[in-house]
Amino acid sequence: MNTGPTRSATAGSGETRTSLTTQILVGLAAGALLGAVWPGAGVAVKPLADAFLRMIKMIIAPLLFSTLVAGIAGAGDMKALGRIGFKAIVYFEVATTAALVIGLGLANIFRPGAGVAMPAGDTSTVTAIARNSQSAWDIFLHLFPTSIVDAMARGDILQVVVFATFFGVALAALGPAGRPVLAVFESTAHVMFTFTSYVMVFAPIGVFAAIASTVGSKGLGILLTLGKVVVLMYAGLILFVAIVIVGVSFLVGVPFLAFLKAVREPCLIALTTASSEAALPKALQVMERFGVPKNIVSFVLPLGYSFNLDGTTLYLSLASVFSAQLAGVQMTISQQLVMMLTLMLASKGVAGVPRAALVVLTATLTQFDLPLEGAAVLLGIDQLMDMGRTAVNVMGNCMATVVVARWEGVLERPA
Repeated sequence: MNTGPTRSATAGSGETRTSLTTQILVGLAAGALLGAVWPGAGVAVKPLADAFLRMIKMIIAPLLFSTLVAGIAGAGDMKALGRIGFKAIVYFEVATTAALVIGLGLANIFRPGAGVAMPAGDTSTVTAIARNSQSAWDIFLHLFPTSIVDAMARGDILQVVVFATFFGVALAALGPAGRPVLAVFESTAHVMFTFTSYVMVFAPIGVFAAIASTVGSKGLGILLTLGKVVVLMYAGLILFVAIVIVGVSFLVGVPFLAFLKAVREPCLIALTTASSEAALPKALQVMERFGVPKNIVSFVLPLGYSFNLDGTTLYLSLASVFSAQLAGVQMTISQQLVMMLTLMLASKGVAGVPRAALVVLTATLTQFDLPLEGAAVLLGIDQLMDMGRTAVNVMGNCMATVVVARWEGVLERPA
């Protein structure tokens, strides 16, 4: 009954998708030009980017909650839900391990921190960030919200996913008695997707302002001093996409170029805003349009935001070894493997923490008795690094939904 409106909306969005991509690219180029030529004006338009991100944040909680509840309760098969979750976690671990290995490999081969003088910079900022690090029990307890209203207000995706999963399971257990409530959530999901299409009209403006502000405030000169680290990380991200994403798409029988075309808009939004949240609503739309069933998209994609941060884990492994090299500390392979396992565990469940990558990095450096000056140096270029790793995070999570759908044998032909 609900298929009609979804298909008609999807069918009518072909031209809009193409024009939106073009507009985002134009906004990207114009913003970079403004920030480089007129830095003051670039910084001045930052409120436009903040406004776009606020519009995105205001739709995430209701969109995510309604689609996840509708997907779980609509499927009605709790065994299938558990199976999907298990397969998603397996893929997440394989992908993040590959990202960590690539980061460590590049850091050891090219040694970006070797020969660079240790700066006498102020480490108070990264020390304050380190205080936000979480223990294993903190991460576990963070899964469960004390109030779903509070979790939605803070935009805590993981807590919303946990609550919506329990709610969807309970709704499915009611059977026929729960159908009126299910119909409400299905209708709400349709409304929120339409709402999302309205918000996305402002994406080019948000992208323009975000890039203009970044270039205007940071400038291009900082790349001259830490260019090797930046280039190496982006090379690592490209290598990860070429090896893992392309390789996985070949294994599951999905043309990579078709997948890339499908995810170009959410990845562009993630790249230019350095915000995974900004890309989530569009990613939910495009993956369902790509042929992944709604119950898999609405469950696996948000889950990946906490457990499948491919770009972030690659950056963390590279940044950790860079910090050691900067301090002149020679780490053995066994020490680096232990650090890799630490990063793999520490990076889970921190998506809701501000500057999550820096929180994990500083906590890891502290645990291995490495000076925080390396993190202080990287803080200056964190925005530039965050753009690339966020885009890869989004691409990796989109691929995760495809893998699970193919693994379940329910991936439809891409539209």
